[in-house]
Amino acid sequence: MVWMYWTEPRHVKKWNNASPDWHTPKAENDLREGRMFNYRMEAKDGSYGFDFWGTYDEIEPNHKITFTLGDGRWVGIQFIDVNGQTQITEIFEAEDTNPLDLQKTGWQSILDNFKQYVESESNQEK
Repeated sequence: MVWMYWTEPRHVKKWNNASPDWHTPKAENDLREGRMFNYRMEAKDGSYGFDFWGTYDEIEPNHKITFTLGDGRWVGIQFIDVNGQTQITEIFEAEDTNPLDLQKTGWQSILDNFKQYVESESNQEK
């Protein structure tokens, strides 16, 4: 379930934002090595937006995803089963524009939104 929510565009659009005033109105994902994803992230007030995209380097279904972002930075994500729950670890190369702490906070906020989304969806299924 966690893998599906992480990779299917219809789900990505519901959790992929760092704060409530942002959203992802468009998500495309071709989850195969050498293929691309593209998530359009925008401020809800329309003041700013950007495409977050990259190319998949390695995919181990339900376990691991690595990709290279459009600007050349590397990202690795691991999905680990811990007593029947999925732990996600995400490692990213920082960019040079924003302070590292701000970048960590943004990536963590998106992970927190993902966790809330998965928990909400799994509670609805019960």
